[in-house]
Amino acid sequence: PQEMVAIIGPSGSGKSTLMGLMGGLDSATSGKIYLDGEDITLLGERALTRMRNQKIGFVFQYFNLVPTLNALENVMLPLQYAPNSPRRGHKKRAQELLEMLNLGERMSHNARELSGGEQQRVAIARALANSPSILLCDEPTGNLDRASTALVTEALFHVRENTGTTVVVVTHNPTLAKRMDRIVELVDGQIVPSPATIAPTELPIMKDWLNGNRNSDKAHC
Repeated sequence: PQEMVAIIGPSGSGKSTLMGLMGGLDSATSGKIYLDGEDITLLGERALTRMRNQKIGFVFQYFNLVPTLNALENVMLPLQYAPNSPRRGHKKRAQELLEMLNLGERMSHNARELSGGEQQRVAIARALANSPSILLCDEPTGNLDRASTALVTEALFHVRENTGTTVVVVTHNPTLAKRMDRIVELVDGQIVPSPATIAPTELPIMKDWLNGNRNSDKAHC
């Protein structure tokens, strides 16, 4: 709980597949996947949908905001479709999340009027609307410039500090990965073993990244 985890590895290594399995978007052919002590591979489709809506937040590289809605309305969307969610609290919840991510002054702006970094932070707020146990982020900074990447990175850590939500990020960004509590490296669909005591920045792949090894960067991006 409350852990920040980066998933890294070369293209085709299974990062997105792992993310899909963790989020219940893909079906496992073997093994077990536990969330809050429950094996989600045993759930039927209806129960799986309910679990995703209640316990998992998703953030993607492309923001998937509704362009004709403003920031506040976008964040309210999952609340409006959540069962047993009192409508009178939707607006307040969305406002609190946007303010937490320093978007209080941008609530009334349509998605198309926001910068890339602002749109991604709105997407993060939307993913948190139903108070999930875990936030799954697939390349959340992959489509952003350096300044916006820094803002979104800080937003993710702000989420952990203020909500206690576990955050798992698939990333090719070494600056983001090195700040995580733990790094999971995938190669050919397998997790590369590493000592539990090793710091993320001491992993061979991270040393190559941070030392500017271009060949390693290409291999793992």
